[in-house]
Amino acid sequence: MKTTEADDARTRLAHDLAVSIAGALREDLEHQERVTLVLSGGSTPKPFMQALSALELPWSRVDITLADERWVPTDHDDSNDRFVRTHMLINAAAQARFHPLVNDEKTPEDGAEDVSQRLAALTWPASVVVLGMGGDGHTASLFPDSEQLAEGLESEALVIAAHAPSVGQPRISLTRDRLMRSRRRYLHLNGADKKTVLASAMAGSDRNELPIRAFLDAPLALYWAP
Repeated sequence: MKTTEADDARTRLAHDLAVSIAGALREDLEHQERVTLVLSGGSTPKPFMQALSALELPWSRVDITLADERWVPTDHDDSNDRFVRTHMLINAAAQARFHPLVNDEKTPEDGAEDVSQRLAALTWPASVVVLGMGGDGHTASLFPDSEQLAEGLESEALVIAAHAPSVGQPRISLTRDRLMRSRRRYLHLNGADKKTVLASAMAGSDRNELPIRAFLDAPLALYWAP
């Protein structure tokens, strides 16, 4: 299949992002035993994860978890867990230790305490958090139409259960507080539509309208391709 200029640009961006994050992890591993890498799901990160997985690192000392997850079985097509295991925990990165955001409880409300306890044992602040953004300005599972948005933006909890009319499945999400407990944050976007949404976010201040605004008041490295 012939690739387009946009495809080529996204591939180059994914490689550049992978190299940057690998360098950050190496830097922290020089003075600490373990590091935490927080990733986001969705279609955008696939080439980035594949590129990062092939880079040489002491992966056995890297803990990987997710910014958010749908409360579905790990073999479900919509599972971020499955996505990470398929596209990130391969090649050299197969030696990394993955920490899922789901368990066997029926609801994220029931499962959140166990998830929080497991993630609290990781090395914080995280070395790297990689965020994405939806067309509605959400990041992680902090949706503008979610009744849990205020909790997600203001709580000092590690994770929250999240529901929103705009999405079909219940979610679990790291809070803004926990995502900000990181040395470096990256925002990975593709497409002109996402650029337009981000420009709107940067021009205003209402976090409830566009939750990504809650992450724009601190250093955030933007990686965008058409």
